[in-house]
Amino acid sequence: MTPGRRGELLITSCAFALLFVFGALEGLIGCFQYSRMLGSVPALALGFAAGIFVTCVLAAWGTRAPAGGLMPAAGWFITSFVLAMGTPGGSVVITNTAAGKWFLYGGAACAAGGVVVAFAAMSRSRPTMPGR
Repeated sequence: MTPGRRGELLITSCAFALLFVFGALEGLIGCFQYSRMLGSVPALALGFAAGIFVTCVLAAWGTRAPAGGLMPAAGWFITSFVLAMGTPGGSVVITNTAAGKWFLYGGAACAAGGVVVAFAAMSRSRPTMPGR
């Protein structure tokens, strides 16, 4: 492996790791703030769900690789679902309310949708080369 290729691989790996951490931070902040309402609408739960969708699409666009969109989604999934599990004492971070369901299930659907859009957009935008 050439030194230039090694440096490129290191930069790409660090970028993907940072995208994973960014998605995990979105999930962490969302787990503690999802229940804020505007009237009877779980506004922040919906906002966090839309935010992870946008993050996945923009991460793929920014890295010019579909896997770039997968990294924040993976970080969000792991963080959110670990914090959604109950403890042996019965405590939970994400409650069984409308806001909790919108955050957890809506966010999961938006993260998955963002990854699908990222893979579709990146596969469509890559030109095929003759002979490859």
